[in-house]
Amino acid sequence: MHVDHLLRLDRLDLFLVWGDEALLGQEIAGVTATDLEDPARFLQPGEVVLSGLVWWNRDGAAAKTERFVSALRQAGAVALLAGEETHGHVPGELADACRRHRVPLIAVPPHTSFRAITEAVYLRQWAELNRHPASHHALPENVRLDLDRALEHRATAGELLDRAFAHLGAPACHLLTASGRTVARTGDAPRLPAREAREALGGARGTTLRIDAEGTDFDTWYLHLPEEGQVPPRVLQEIAELLGRHRRRQDGERAGRGPATGRLLEAIGTPRADPGRLQRALASCGLADRPSYTVVAAALEPDGNAGADGVAALAEALGHLPSAAFAVALGDDDAATAVLAHGDDTAHATAERLREAAGLIRSCRPGSTWHIGLSEPADANGLNTALAQARYALAGARTTGAPASRVARLRDLDGLAMLLAGVPASVRDVYRETVLGPLTRAGRGSGTMLRETLEVFLAHDCSWTRTAEALHVHVNTVHYRVERIETLTGRDLSRLDDRLDLRAALLSR
Repeated sequence: MHVDHLLRLDRLDLFLVWGDEALLGQEIAGVTATDLEDPARFLQPGEVVLSGLVWWNRDGAAAKTERFVSALRQAGAVALLAGEETHGHVPGELADACRRHRVPLIAVPPHTSFRAITEAVYLRQWAELNRHPASHHALPENVRLDLDRALEHRATAGELLDRAFAHLGAPACHLLTASGRTVARTGDAPRLPAREAREALGGARGTTLRIDAEGTDFDTWYLHLPEEGQVPPRVLQEIAELLGRHRRRQDGERAGRGPATGRLLEAIGTPRADPGRLQRALASCGLADRPSYTVVAAALEPDGNAGADGVAALAEALGHLPSAAFAVALGDDDAATAVLAHGDDTAHATAERLREAAGLIRSCRPGSTWHIGLSEPADANGLNTALAQARYALAGARTTGAPASRVARLRDLDGLAMLLAGVPASVRDVYRETVLGPLTRAGRGSGTMLRETLEVFLAHDCSWTRTAEALHVHVNTVHYRVERIETLTGRDLSRLDDRLDLRAALLSR
């Protein structure tokens, strides 16, 4: 299949931004989807590269664009297919860079999915291969037939990996996610801790091949052999294509379970839970009759919500927990939300393991910050309360702000600011206006000055002298302003209760 064949597929509705006839006649060897700023180490010669342009923004656009396109050129990519959905268009800087580096640039409209393009390429390639004699394949015919049968009979990724490499002397091979989780490994491959696996994917040693499927930054699969040269490249490519078919089927099955997870979140989110409905929802997600559950809520900063990537990232993080059974979906509060089933003996370790996994997840998308809130362990009848606890803990975790990711349990809410963060914003707004409104109405300049004085006074433990030094005013000025604050708010700052009222109002933002 050549690059210009993609442009001829009317159903894809692709648009050529730049590319000459010679370049459009290049043969396509594979497809890689990426939004890394420098994807060179994950690309193979002859691939078309799909990018949603999430890495591009106006700040430093020229440098980022040059880095991205030069990486494609150095890796031998035959075309860049740029999605228009993120920015509404293909940036001009990108077109200029592709022209300089002679990389064909094709625009992908929002209504065309990357999955459709990937399937179009591989369906065409499989059709072309099937028209050639069996010797055209790098894998022996008996091995290919065995693998096709195993895939048809729903073999696991581990079984496919063992069968694929058995005739090659069973070299050590790991099937890894982008965050370092081991999906499967050949029989002789040693166990690889997630942090070591993550380093191996980005290292110079060994051979790493991306599995073409619609993974995210967090859960894309990679075939990794610690020793180079043990398997011919074309053989490895055919094995990767087989695993890609397995992954796409798995993703389709997971998508089919999505509505069941949505119904579970609805069942535990209602003010008055219906026990029968809840049990049916748990059973449809494979989580019924478990002794204990934890609800997990997660948000991605700086966006403040999760979306599809957030759901994938939370699922990947939970996948790092040993023997975890869970269902995850996007909650009605735009946070990725999961119901995690576990035994009583493992509930206490969930937070610590998720803290370890959160660091791996964050490394997949540098610059992002993950905040996760955990409920206390509960039985099925307590899931409604557990959901509220997880959301409250998430709100408290987010008070830390970027760049520190945080996993917080309800019992970690050990400060007034974190406690107030879980109070609904509308309630905080009313409380703040009730307590501090008189200061605001004192006049724009005066109100701002009095509020600043109050913040500094409370921050310095109501010390007149230290407040005057911090504000660079005379101590008598501080006395005057504090008296004015007390008069307007009706609070006495010599009383602890009134100090707490004012401090809580200042924190209710």
